Amino acid sequence: MAKVSDISRGSFVRYNGELAQVLEYEHRTPGNLRAFYQVKMRNLNSGKLIEQRFRPDDEMEIVRVHFKEQQYLYMDGNNAVCMDNETFEQIMIQKETIGEGVALMKEGMNIKIYFEGEEPIFAELPLTVELEVTYTEPGMRGDTATRTLKAATLETGASIKVPLFINTGDKIRIDTRTNTYIERAK
Repeated sequence: MAKVSDISRGSFVRYNGELAQVLEYEHRTPGNLRAFYQVKMRNLNSGKLIEQRFRPDDEMEIVRVHFKEQQYLYMDGNNAVCMDNETFEQIMIQKETIGEGVALMKEGMNIKIYFEGEEPIFAELPLTVELEVTYTEPGMRGDTATRTLKAATLETGASIKVPLFINTGDKIRIDTRTNTYIERAK
């Protein structure tokens, strides 16, 4: 067991018997009151956000994890099949382990998979991906002055909002953490 002061953003911890990842971590000292740690975590099993205050001397189990970069091959029902780039072993990962970014995964893409022992517990996509727009309403030339957005369907089947000047066939860059449009790819 480690003290709460030993954890940091991105750490994996066991909280109430469940595995969680620390999203935000802040040490606060409000006026003449005692200091505390405000910690925001995501439960990896249910996906729920947990916000909790801890005293500096509270203890928490830090889970040691390792990650491997693996190549996403295809979807098989409710699982994603990934291949280790060095040993060529294939593993299956549940969609829930990947999260909302599963809709932006393209075959052949490398993703980081975090393991506790031999069990995959979390998958992280690259920060940005480049995908082609397969369908969107036609844009008009010069529609760059306003921040109006329209729906677009991507080559992976995902649907996101894009600016009016984006057309079918354009390649765009997307932020995988928020599933939002960043810019047109060159």
